[in-house]
Amino acid sequence: MKKLYLLNGFLLLFAGQQMAFAQADYSSNDRLAQRITALSKTYPALVKSRSLTKTISGKEVWMMTIGTGKVEQKPAIAVVGGVEGTHLLGVELAIGFAEQLLAASGTDSVKNLLNKQTFYVFPNMSPDATEQYFAKVKYGRSGNARVIDRDRDGKSGEDGFDDLNGDGKISWMRIADPTGTFRLNPEDPRALIPADAAKGETGQYLLMQEGLDNDKDGAFNEDGGEGVHFNRNSSYNYKNFIPGAGEFAVSELENRALFDFLYDAFNVYAVVTFGPQNNLSWPVQVNPAGLSKRIISSWSESDAKVNTLVSEKYNKIIGVKDAPKTAAESGDFSQWAYFHYGRLSFSTPGWWLPKAKPDSAAKQKAFTIDDPTAEYLRWAKSKGITNTFTEWKVLNHPDFPGQTVEVGGLDPFVLTNPPYQLVEGIVKKHTDFLLSLAAMAPQVDLIGLKTEKMEGGLSRVSVKVVNTGILPTLTKIGEKSYFLKKIALKINTGTGQVVLSGRKSQLLEAIPGKGFTELSWLIKGSGKISIEAGSPSSGSKMIDVSL
Repeated sequence: MKKLYLLNGFLLLFAGQQMAFAQADYSSNDRLAQRITALSKTYPALVKSRSLTKTISGKEVWMMTIGTGKVEQKPAIAVVGGVEGTHLLGVELAIGFAEQLLAASGTDSVKNLLNKQTFYVFPNMSPDATEQYFAKVKYGRSGNARVIDRDRDGKSGEDGFDDLNGDGKISWMRIADPTGTFRLNPEDPRALIPADAAKGETGQYLLMQEGLDNDKDGAFNEDGGEGVHFNRNSSYNYKNFIPGAGEFAVSELENRALFDFLYDAFNVYAVVTFGPQNNLSWPVQVNPAGLSKRIISSWSESDAKVNTLVSEKYNKIIGVKDAPKTAAESGDFSQWAYFHYGRLSFSTPGWWLPKAKPDSAAKQKAFTIDDPTAEYLRWAKSKGITNTFTEWKVLNHPDFPGQTVEVGGLDPFVLTNPPYQLVEGIVKKHTDFLLSLAAMAPQVDLIGLKTEKMEGGLSRVSVKVVNTGILPTLTKIGEKSYFLKKIALKINTGTGQVVLSGRKSQLLEAIPGKGFTELSWLIKGSGKISIEAGSPSSGSKMIDVSL
């Protein structure tokens, strides 16, 4: 009987750890809500979930607060997924982190972590867009449900995607045309690559996403049903009049709700974004010219060094090479988190297309042309992945009479999202990274206390305010902000005790990782006083002093 109880206990634990992956595909909005609800019910003392807001179409934008006690008074990491609607993996990384963290909450290390720190998890900031993956017609979408007249013709939504071959997905059209700018990839003719006129190459095809010119304005699929992109609507480096940006910065409910929450969350010391930008595989580089501008556009040297340190940790844990370098687009959320929110901001897509070695048995040669489609097809074949490419097939197209039009090509989503069976392992590694990042958190301590008795009932008191963590108590850009909370230090005195020299209350400048600031006071009186120091994002410490 005892063995049976042990077995049942093991199975329950195993089921709890595996509940996130008892599904065969990425999470729809309904499935995500179920997973969040399950966590709230299973771990009521550790998780508080709520709807941050609703999108214009009524879809919930969820958030979870994970921790114990007064969570708002403990240093915190904000974990944000779904910043790009086509990046389904970002949603899984965020909710998967929460599930794996809580599944391990019975261990001493995680229990201690949740007693000291807080995690704010926002699994999906683009629920309108990600739901397109589960729609009757699947296509890569980044915008929400706001109605926008993209082509400025006085009408909205009149020229969206059309599923010409009826396969339930929007793939590609290649149109034979001597004025085209694409040619067949000679190393894999299923793929098309740009023709380089400088090298004397001649284009053979026009290439565009599957669809019709419904409004007969000469453009295809330019005015569909999607609206504003979450990841183009942030206030930093915002540019309007580009597709998906919105009429003005932070115009969308989901952007405003998240920013409003974070601006009130003074305890956040780092933001981790699961999205298209990647400053974890490739840390940021300092641009001196960007630092000299009135509006700063470069990380500071000290913050960049921290980024490099965290990047080294990330690459060691993830163990995946060949990450492509990325360039931030305007309105990018992860850039906002550093330049406008003033926190350390780390971002990663979590997965990118691996380099596939040529199959010598099939007499394959290494590619000499940089072509993601050809790379993907080779990698997918090596892993036995099928049904992600539609063979090109000729069809009659009313907008190209007399021309050969073929529909086919790579499926939507597959270049930015791995097959779902790989997700569990990717989530596990990124959970390990987030835990290692939390172990680097800034933490205030008071050490080296010295009390020297002097004549006339005076005492000289000195102490070191130390940051025992690896991360700084504030970023350099945060130091310049009057909004962020600096370390507040206070001498608590009683009756007959007076601080004669030194400030009784003061704000301290940022302390780098493993750094310290030494302070001293001349105090008149006897008995006990206390010294306390701390900030919401770096914790606090109090010590008693006998005069």
